[in-house]
Amino acid sequence: MKTTPKSKGAAALPLNTILSGDCIEVMNSLPENSVDLIFADPPYNLQLKGDLHRPDNSKVDAVDDEWDQFSSFAAYDKFTREWLTAAHRLLKPNGAIWVIGSYHNIFRLGAELQNQGFWILNDVIWRKSNPMPNFRGKRFTNAHETMIWASKTEAGKYTFNYEALKSLNEGVQMRSDWVLPICNGHERLKNEAGEKAHPTQKPESLLHRILVGATNPGDVVLDPFFGTGTTGAVAKMLGREYIGIEREEAYRKVAEKRLKNVRKFDREALQVSTSKRAEPRVPFGQLVERGMLNPGEELYSINGRYKAKVRADGTLIGKDVKGSIHQVGAAMEGAPSCNGWTYWAFKKDGKKVPIDLLRQQIRAEMTERPN
Repeated sequence: MKTTPKSKGAAALPLNTILSGDCIEVMNSLPENSVDLIFADPPYNLQLKGDLHRPDNSKVDAVDDEWDQFSSFAAYDKFTREWLTAAHRLLKPNGAIWVIGSYHNIFRLGAELQNQGFWILNDVIWRKSNPMPNFRGKRFTNAHETMIWASKTEAGKYTFNYEALKSLNEGVQMRSDWVLPICNGHERLKNEAGEKAHPTQKPESLLHRILVGATNPGDVVLDPFFGTGTTGAVAKMLGREYIGIEREEAYRKVAEKRLKNVRKFDREALQVSTSKRAEPRVPFGQLVERGMLNPGEELYSINGRYKAKVRADGTLIGKDVKGSIHQVGAAMEGAPSCNGWTYWAFKKDGKKVPIDLLRQQIRAEMTERPN
């Protein structure tokens, strides 16, 4: 088990472990502002009335476990309020939460998220490509579940790896409706009796998309309803730290066995596409300070129409126009704006080289980790 360094008077964070007990009590025992992301798959409170049978009269293995049963909506709301209060306390200022549910509970969860001060960013529909049919034929086939993604506060600077999700989606912007299969086949875990180890085991594909999109390697991911450990397994593979909370011993045993067989992807494989906004900011003046460009050196527009001289303070002068690389480029073109990094080039060995290559060189140095 890995733990975070213990500050004076603070408890260590029990990373990469499954904690036993009631999720509310356990969360309240952990240090506040210590978790980057929470993925929560709470009881749905399905309110099932009697057994469900298929047309051939075989019994459906429905979710009728004690942990999904509440005496009333008021009791369920109290439970929701208490665990979300604990979750809000644990999240870092820029942290976020994903909560999944069905029509039985997702609206109550959404209202309480807002009551607690969370800021809802999206609701995402997980449309199941292979849903269980509606055997009684009295309602639509329930073919989706809803996830709510929310930041801790409205001002929180949450993680969103837009370009990585776009890459997952063949270069097209990721939408809020995800078509993924339910957990079955070899991925469906079985207990010692050969039965489903957990009735609502989520597919790894769902967690992979969430963690790639909303976390970075090294982030701490908490799952207060850990079950058989899908969140932990995907977090471990993707180089994230995880904390699981699970009160049912049978589920903990399955999850522990599962996690022992999970291997983290290598460092190169963990890298994902990033947006330019997420890259470190490099002022143009830094190129001058470091001698990568010299005062008096001429820059040339990529289209070959204009040129300007570099000044010692990192501004340009050209055609009686003074200002930043962006301002001078815009003035030269008579345009309202200009990206000076892609507009200007310097000459090396008689060839034009975009100044953006120098910025990328500095960025590489800033993000390079020592061996």
